[in-house]
Amino acid sequence: MIKPGQFVARTVLAFAGLACIVPVARAQSSDAPPAGNAQNGKKLFMSDGCYECHGRMGQGAAQTGAARIGPPLLSFEVFQGYVRAPGNNMPPYSSKALPDKDLADIYAYLKSIPMPPKGKDIPLLNK
Repeated sequence: MIKPGQFVARTVLAFAGLACIVPVARAQSSDAPPAGNAQNGKKLFMSDGCYECHGRMGQGAAQTGAARIGPPLLSFEVFQGYVRAPGNNMPPYSSKALPDKDLADIYAYLKSIPMPPKGKDIPLLNK
């Protein structure tokens, strides 16, 4: 069982690892992510087991320590770099195990998920 402090520490370390990848990826990236098929991406997200840790909508889970990944705020290149060489308990997925086209489809699925409402826009939270 992950304790609250462990989750925060793992999350901070995961984002610190992403911060190291961002400058390299931005230098090599184009502004547009590769075209992907969101419907196929959803199927892959479920069949490859991504949802088991990250939730069906990529919302993350405190129980697994998995970060929120949907909708992604990272460029495709950073997302891809992290999937290929994660900095936490997530197993790495090589291009042989998860081809770039499939990863682009998963990214398209995650991009298709609407952002959650802000706290100020939820009436129950503002009473």
